Parts: sequence; C-alpha cells; structure tokens
Amino acid sequence: MKQRQPLEPPQSCDALSRSLQGTPLFLIGKDSCGHWVARDQAGLCGGLFVSRSEAIRFAMRENGCPSWAVIMVPGVLELMDNLPLQKAA
Repeated sequence: MKQRQPLEPPQSCDALSRSLQGTPLFLIGKDSCGHWVARDQAGLCGGLFVSRSEAIRFAMRENGCPSWAVIMVPGVLELMDNLPLQKAA
C-alpha cells in the first residue's frame, strides 16, 4: 500500500504579507468638487477621472490588477492631500 503524503499547510500570513509589500494600495473616491480621484497611498501617482469605472481601471492597471489593492474611500478624497504645500515667494 502506498503511503499518503500530508497536505502542505497554506501559505502563512507573514509570507503572504511579504509577497504583497511591493504592490501599492490605490485609494478611489470623489474630491470636494465631485471629480473621481484615484491615487496611490503614498501620493506619488494618481489622477482625476470622469467616472468611477475609469478611476478603478487606472488603479488596477497601475498596481498590476489585484482588486484587493483598490480601496474605495467613503468621504472626500483630494488628489494632493498628503503633498507638502510650498510657500509663496
């Protein structure tokens, strides 16, 4: 009789989080003027869009298509929220 091999355990959360670290999270919502905004969490990449679907399409294309990396923001999301303001000279 052939012995059965034990099933391998599923990938641990630590291993999963390490493999996902290179994928940017994208935030999608509306700005104070009603425009659709998509931007990465760091504020390095993003834009204004005519529709929610175009914002989602952009975010998924930029991050390699994992839908879990696209987060809908319920409140106001400004494109340049976390960028430092420059003083007028």
